[in-house]
Amino acid sequence: MLELHDLRSADRPALLQAWEALFGRSAPKGISRAFLRRFIAFELQAQRQGGLTRETRRLLASPSASQPAQHAKLGTEFFREWNGVTHRVELTDTGYVWNGEAYRSLSAVAKAITGAHWSGPRFFGLRDAKSS
Repeated sequence: MLELHDLRSADRPALLQAWEALFGRSAPKGISRAFLRRFIAFELQAQRQGGLTRETRRLLASPSASQPAQHAKLGTEFFREWNGVTHRVELTDTGYVWNGEAYRSLSAVAKAITGAHWSGPRFFGLRDAKSS
């Protein structure tokens, strides 16, 4: 099993093997090495330090955890991997900031990233395909 200090230099096959050992199944197809590293690092840390508190797990499982972004607090960060690139968007008082530019909605950010019209909440995983 990889250790945290090994993650930075690990090649893709080693990361995929570590994922399978940790989660008992293959990693999602197309997931980038950067995302593999982050997920594996989080899981290793969680195992060593006890993971999320019961209260945090309860909050994440609550229906409000999947509400649209308009209910998010200032400073919330949204992440999405698209074509091998991890995109980070922050909710600020001026809108949604991506790549240093403010957008009025998550949908506008999704369109800037993909070049196609998307529901922003759906693109960023805040809603499933059935509810958007």
